[in-house]
Amino acid sequence: MKYKMYDEMMEQPDSLKKTFESEMPKMDDVSDLISQVDKIYLIGCGSSISTCYSVRDAIRMSSTNMNIEVYTGYEFYYNKKLVNDENSIAIFTSQSGETADTLASLRRCNEFGIHTVSISNEPDSSMIKEAKTPIVTRCERETAILGTKTYITQLACLYQILFKASDYEEKSELLAQLAEMPKMLEKLLVATEDENKVLAEEFKDEDIFYCLGSGPNFGLSYKLAMTMLMEGAIKHACPEYSAEFRHGLIERAEKDVPVIFLTSDLKSDEITQKAIDFCKNLEAKSIIYDLKDYADVDKLLSPFIFVIPLEWFVYYLAHFNGEDPGATRHIGKVRY
Repeated sequence: MKYKMYDEMMEQPDSLKKTFESEMPKMDDVSDLISQVDKIYLIGCGSSISTCYSVRDAIRMSSTNMNIEVYTGYEFYYNKKLVNDENSIAIFTSQSGETADTLASLRRCNEFGIHTVSISNEPDSSMIKEAKTPIVTRCERETAILGTKTYITQLACLYQILFKASDYEEKSELLAQLAEMPKMLEKLLVATEDENKVLAEEFKDEDIFYCLGSGPNFGLSYKLAMTMLMEGAIKHACPEYSAEFRHGLIERAEKDVPVIFLTSDLKSDEITQKAIDFCKNLEAKSIIYDLKDYADVDKLLSPFIFVIPLEWFVYYLAHFNGEDPGATRHIGKVRY
C-alpha cells in the first residue's frame, strides 16, 4: 500500500529544482542584505526549526562572520531585546505560512523595523504576504505531516542564503554540490528504500528511539525524533546532541535499547564515535547512518543526504504498525 507521503517523497528532487530556478534571485538579495547586518535571527517550529538548527550549526562550524540565533516562534516573540535590534534580519520558516507562533513573531519584527524574510510553501499565506522578502518553496501542496519536500527545499534555501554570505573557505564547492542535490536525491530515493524497509520491519515493535547527531546533524536528529518518529510513526523519541550522551542518556542506554546515530566524520563526531562505542559495549540496538555510505559531499551537507534513508525508515516503520505516516491525530484539530 502506498500512502500520500510516498508521492511527496518522490517529488523532492523536482521541488528542489523548481525552487532554485524560481527563487534564486530573491535568495541572492537576502544574502547581500545579510552582509550588512549585525545579527541574523532564524525562527520556526517543528520541522521548520530543525532546518534552522542545522544551518546555524553548519555555519558556526565553518564560518566566522555571522552572528546567528535560533528561536521557536513564541520564544522569539517574547524576546525583549528586539526593540533595540533594528540592524538585524529575521528569517521565518513555515510550511503553511500560517503557523501562529511564527506569524506573531514576524508581525512583531515588522513593528520594530527589522527586515523580515519568509520561507514558506504557500504563496497566498499570511507570512508570504506580510514579509518584506517572501521566498516560496515550489513544492505544490504537501499533506504528510512530517514534511518531506517542504523540509528539503526550506533547508536548501537557508543553506544557499547563508553560505553565499559566509566566509567559509570552501563555500563555492559546497554551493555547487547543493545545486546538484536534486540529482543526488533521485539516486538516494531509489538506492535506500529496500534496506530501510528491512530495517523498519526489524524495529517495528520498538516503542522508543534515541536520536543523536553533532553539528548540522543535530537539527536532523531533532526532526527525526520530533516530527518523523513521534508524529509520523507514533513512536516515543528523544533527540540529543552527541556530546550530551554522557549527561543523561548514558544512564538509560542499555542492552537492546534503540539508538539512532548520524555521523559524518565531522570533527565533533569524535564524540559521536565515543557514544557509538559505549552503546556497542552495552549491546544496545545501534542504528548507524554514516555519510560515507551514501555520498561524497561536503560534510556540512549531510542532513540533505541522511534525510532520504530516514524518511524510508519512518515510512515503513509506520506502515508495519498499521499507521499512515502522513496522518495526524491531534495536529490541526486542537486549538492550542
